[in-house]
Amino acid sequence: MSRIRIMFSHTGVSLMGLACAVAFLAMLWGAPLWCWALVPLGIAAQMLNEYNLHRHIFHLDPPKRQWAFNLLYRAHYGHHDFPTNHGLFFVPLWVALPMLVSNFLLVWGIAALLGFDASLWIATAIVPLGGVLTFLGYEWFHMTAHLTVPKTVVERHVTRLHNQHHFRDFNKWFHVSPGGEIIDRAMGTDIDTEALKQQQRIAFIRTLGMKPDDPRLLASRAKFAGKYGLSEVEVARAARG
Repeated sequence: MSRIRIMFSHTGVSLMGLACAVAFLAMLWGAPLWCWALVPLGIAAQMLNEYNLHRHIFHLDPPKRQWAFNLLYRAHYGHHDFPTNHGLFFVPLWVALPMLVSNFLLVWGIAALLGFDASLWIATAIVPLGGVLTFLGYEWFHMTAHLTVPKTVVERHVTRLHNQHHFRDFNKWFHVSPGGEIIDRAMGTDIDTEALKQQQRIAFIRTLGMKPDDPRLLASRAKFAGKYGLSEVEVARAARG
């Protein structure tokens, strides 16, 4: 299955791609020319958003309540638990869509309060165009990092850094998009080359420090196994660590 087919078979990615395409066509139709200069601002904002969402939300301490744990398992824990499962590669629609809408309304509101006549176009350039375009790039590079396929130099670089997050220290290298390692270095969540030589793989890394047979993990695996095609063998192997 091609990467494009894998990526756009996911409802959330397809809808975000549609939102980006509509924003692009709308900008061509009616946006003031100067608004196009704001697209890079949306790219930068999404790069920061990617880092903060991954570090501070997706890696929250595991909730005690099962329903909350299930939400985080689907959003991210499950991807660490089964890092090659295609269905768990992508950000769920119920995370991506509210963020798109809330960010759009926030930027639109701020621009309107500041008195810009083109506040709608400002929000369109920054959020569904610059921001969502960057989001789609993230999904592409993240998916590619977990697939055994021929990769470009940039894709190999992203894969090398992201593998450190999955298989060396899940508290490091939260960024995935190319160039995002600048943010990790600024925030102190990178691993330098010399430190990497000395650092051992942390315990229970694929379950984010939880014991592989933690009852919450067992319940989430049972809940999502059918939806994501996890076999009984895979689930049993995960429970043994």
